[in-house]
Amino acid sequence: MKISELLNRKKIGISCEMFPPKFGRELSNVKETVREMARLQPVYMSVTYGASGGTSEYTVDIANEIQNVNHIPALAHLTCVSSTREKVQAVIEDLKRSHIENILALRGDIPVNADFPLPDQYRYACQLIADIKRQGDFCIGGACYPEGHPEAATGEEDLNYLKEKVDAGCDFLTTQMFFDNNIYYNFMFKALKKNIHVPIIPGIMPVTNGAQIKKIIALSGNMAPPRFKAIVDRFSNSPAAMRQAGIAYATEQIIDLIANGVNHVHIYTMNKPDVAGEIFANLSAIYVRD
Repeated sequence: MKISELLNRKKIGISCEMFPPKFGRELSNVKETVREMARLQPVYMSVTYGASGGTSEYTVDIANEIQNVNHIPALAHLTCVSSTREKVQAVIEDLKRSHIENILALRGDIPVNADFPLPDQYRYACQLIADIKRQGDFCIGGACYPEGHPEAATGEEDLNYLKEKVDAGCDFLTTQMFFDNNIYYNFMFKALKKNIHVPIIPGIMPVTNGAQIKKIIALSGNMAPPRFKAIVDRFSNSPAAMRQAGIAYATEQIIDLIANGVNHVHIYTMNKPDVAGEIFANLSAIYVRD
């Protein structure tokens, strides 16, 4: 099923993100994680794509496991910055053979100390989106940054690039993680002013250890609101307490989003079905599956 069809429903939907193994020998472990996550009955599951061939070779395999073995719609990430057009076309053909209908089209991080772009490489995600549109009947998602892309000079510039992605054929967008829902609400208003009318799914990451959040904020530039920072400062030295507080914070974010009319939420699970399971349990009377 295409994600655009799921998003047209008025029911509440929660999806989850997986990432492939770094090494082939770990593939069976990740497939078991997929099975555990699928038991939670998310409306769809996404699987990330490693740059420079890192974990990309397993993306189609995991997407196939999600959709054709566990019967949950799969969203396959496709990153183009380190791939040739020939490589991207080959991945798209693999997805077609597995009947995967949904692709999250991403530029990806530009390689350090590399010539970019080469003549047969993509420069922007909008180029990849347009190519996917030409190569098949896919539902295409894109990424967006409520706090602004780190490379954008201004928020206005970032929104202009986002509009280009939507105009190229994006059917929906998923946000980078954020820890203050007001950032998402303000971003939605700004997107509408740019005539961006596709669904924008909020991405929520449950932070279960202090080192994790410090690394995330350093890499992404995400803002940590005082209430969230107080939780990290208070509980980061106690793994069990930090885990519990992080799950509670993410649950509260999701409840607030749903209460304010947001029907679809995406959880960055970090391949932790136990953490995702506790969040789903906290929402047992709110998120009622078919």
